[in-house]
Amino acid sequence: MNDREVADYLLATPEFFADHAEMLATIRLANPHGKAAVSLQERQMEMLRDKNKHLERRLAELLRYGHENDSIASKFNRWTIRVLGERDPYALPRTIANGLREIFDVPQAALRVWDVAEPYTQADFARHVGEEVRIFANSLTSPYCGANTGFEAAQWLVPAVSAVADENGSGNGAADQPHATESIALLALRDPEGKEEAPTFGLLVMGSADARRFHDGMATDFLTQIGALASAALSRLLPR
Repeated sequence: MNDREVADYLLATPEFFADHAEMLATIRLANPHGKAAVSLQERQMEMLRDKNKHLERRLAELLRYGHENDSIASKFNRWTIRVLGERDPYALPRTIANGLREIFDVPQAALRVWDVAEPYTQADFARHVGEEVRIFANSLTSPYCGANTGFEAAQWLVPAVSAVADENGSGNGAADQPHATESIALLALRDPEGKEEAPTFGLLVMGSADARRFHDGMATDFLTQIGALASAALSRLLPR
């Protein structure tokens, strides 16, 4: 009989070791952690310890994910309160972007809104957006996360450090930016009452010098919620 036939026989005959219990005490197995042989019971205990260690690592990983999600949910709640509390429509886009930088620690954030109502057409957030950006935004059915491959929208981003320096009169704008934008997240802004296929009216962009901050394998549940809330808040800028 070969090894497979012996294994199949033992699996098909569970009473074998009950009828030959004395064999259990005499079976010796190779120790995976050394050269000495160990008993079957010792080997089983070793396997159980390894399994328990794996389960403990898995539990620790799940707890870590749970803590991370709780932290993100808390930040999302704080950002939501700040956005909903902004009463000035002109300041709303800046409040949204600044909140992402300050609360979520996103190094760079910016947005553009198009087809706005007449009172807002000259605002900075309503500056001209190329047709390619609009077409790309319309194609997004979920947040895009990945490397910055030269997107036109990535040029809207200004690192927070440079922005503060400019406000204080001690910076030189783009020349002071310490790092290029390596990874980005793009969120289409759509009518909150519409469907995924509804035309977009804006694009929210987040960026980082860390190429791993936004990557194509990351979960986008919270980003989707950010996009939905930003869309609902910014819809007041559109013609009625």
